[in-house]
Amino acid sequence: MNYAIQNLEDDHVSILKLIDVMNRMVQLPDANVAHLEEVVALIRNFADGLHHAKEETLLFPLMEAKGFSRQQGPVAVMLMEHEQGRAFVRGIADQIQFYKSGQPDALNLLYANMHGYSELLSNHIAKENNILFRMADNAFTSEDQQSLIAQFIAIDTGSGGGPSSLDYVQRIETLANQYIQSN
Repeated sequence: MNYAIQNLEDDHVSILKLIDVMNRMVQLPDANVAHLEEVVALIRNFADGLHHAKEETLLFPLMEAKGFSRQQGPVAVMLMEHEQGRAFVRGIADQIQFYKSGQPDALNLLYANMHGYSELLSNHIAKENNILFRMADNAFTSEDQQSLIAQFIAIDTGSGGGPSSLDYVQRIETLANQYIQSN
């Protein structure tokens, strides 16, 4: 079992749930500002802060050491898409401020940025799960995987002083309970 890669895929499950929440939010005629701000916080601190940090500071450098290029190919595409995602999140955050100040077009622009982020990340995660992570699995030794999972667990448990991944997952669940109908 490749626990390190599975750890990243587990993060993706929660990130996709947050995207489902966003997809429901953009269908509403009015927005709950506190929930929008929570979405931005969760993206910045969990999806980007913890998850992308694991990829950018640990996974991708190890893949580079195994011969994958950071300038072209799958790793380069993932890095570019991380930056595109950050641009959408800046747009969401900016439009929240405009919405709070009563600007009439802000909600439409906010929702457009949320939709763009949602679409980008859904496709991005599919590429990582189905292509990039399979390449990593094939390139990494069991020692590589063990080293990575130990480092991922340190990040996930909040050893750097911040909240743990579990804290963020619980916050996503709280939002999901409010926006996603249970079957």
